[in-house]
Amino acid sequence: MSEHVKETTDGAFEDDVLKSDRPVLVDFWAAWCAPCRMLAPTVEAVAEKYASSARVVKVNVDDNPSVSQRFGIKGIPTLILFKNGKEEERVVGATSEQAISRMLDKHVGAATVA
Repeated sequence: MSEHVKETTDGAFEDDVLKSDRPVLVDFWAAWCAPCRMLAPTVEAVAEKYASSARVVKVNVDDNPSVSQRFGIKGIPTLILFKNGKEEERVVGATSEQAISRMLDKHVGAATVA
């Protein structure tokens, strides 16, 4: 985990994500998932790029089954963008940094990106 990506849990999800004053990109992943491991550097890069305007957190689905079930995570990696406590967009499977950036830009505005 880098300084820009935070690991969250079933117990902390509400405060870390749903009550956040900024948009939050949540990466649902597992250590055994090869596509999740391949996506990790991309998620880190996005977290660094948007550090001033959004938060990026990771949820290990094996360790946090409650939040994973709550949001219907059926396949990983799954990225969900939350804003004002609501799910705005979802991407299932590995994706590009550009695709994640486009998704975030819609909700944070390109002008606020560092």
